[in-house]
Amino acid sequence: MTDSLSWIENELKDIKNKDLFRILTELETAQSPEIIIEGKKYILLSSNSYLGLTIEPRVIKAAIEAIERYGTGSGGSRLVSGSTDLHRQLEERIAQFKKTESAILFSTGYLANTGTISTLIGKDDIVYSDELNHASIIDGCRLSKAEIRIYKHLDSNHLESLLVNDKNSKRKKLIVTDTVFSMDGDLAPLPEIADLADKYGCMFMIDEAHSTGVLGKRGSGGTEHFGIEQRVPIVMGTLSKAVGSLGGYIAGSKKLIDFIRNRVRSYIFDTSLPASSLAASLTAIDIIEYEPERREYLWTLINRFKKGLEDIGLTVLPSHSAVIPVLIGQAQPTLDFAKSLRENGVYTPAVRPPSVPEGMCRIRATLMAKHTDKQIEKALEAFKKSYKNLLTDK
Repeated sequence: MTDSLSWIENELKDIKNKDLFRILTELETAQSPEIIIEGKKYILLSSNSYLGLTIEPRVIKAAIEAIERYGTGSGGSRLVSGSTDLHRQLEERIAQFKKTESAILFSTGYLANTGTISTLIGKDDIVYSDELNHASIIDGCRLSKAEIRIYKHLDSNHLESLLVNDKNSKRKKLIVTDTVFSMDGDLAPLPEIADLADKYGCMFMIDEAHSTGVLGKRGSGGTEHFGIEQRVPIVMGTLSKAVGSLGGYIAGSKKLIDFIRNRVRSYIFDTSLPASSLAASLTAIDIIEYEPERREYLWTLINRFKKGLEDIGLTVLPSHSAVIPVLIGQAQPTLDFAKSLRENGVYTPAVRPPSVPEGMCRIRATLMAKHTDKQIEKALEAFKKSYKNLLTDK
């Protein structure tokens, strides 16, 4: 019998030759500041659970109680039989949190982005996308079949030059950007982009995945941080990072949400979120909003850790979030650095292409509000030892 998949062997060889082959690491514990892998304890510096809410007792209790009442699964799509009062309550809570008229839930942030973008615009339209946007945004743009204009990272002037070239076009136009960029941790100039969207008559959509819970006095994200909550008509976010649960959402006007409910395929045909995730998210959002001390402590840790890395001599890319990128360069040295960190009791994998550009491989460290001073000290010592090993190898 002919092996129709024989070509995959050469593809895998090529991936391995470029030091880009990936394997899974299995954790034997929850997303805690300390984890266990193959029986050994490590400090975890790669979780997006920025506030540590995945292990917050109140969040866990809410999820357990929801399972006892609603069961383990939703059993269908929202438009069939998979919609409960918890779905409605969470959507109303998100809209209140984001200060919008309405909100709608998706099973993941990926589905929220790909489905919404590819439905708002089509082959006769134009989309403007930051060159370092998340893969879900990129895929949504591609699925839309619209003309894609890529603007330089965080460069409002370049974005405007593209908008000027299209100013006489009658086609629908959408500007889309991450708020916090997942691999760099830097922050989009949202007020400037909002000005451009108004000036050139564009729809404006942002991805608040890595800013929710971290930015803003209430932890609502970038729109609150910049004071532009009424100027961004399409706000996407996730419930799987600082919120510590699962799911994604779009928040905006009632007409936008009604449109999504009736047109977006990744909503219409997808099995809805289980009750445990909904209840966990409801409790977590309350904690985020009403317990700002968690966020304040997180920022204390972030500033301390960044200074410690810089004092060691490492190159820390500019970041305004809980994502702290330590630039190494090429793939193999970055893999070696991550291996050395692990040998010294710290787990945070190497980030390589396609997640980042060639030559920009890095250690992407992320902190949690539940990390202790002692854990931060130990982590910095591990980075110091690994940096010495890197210099020795050179």
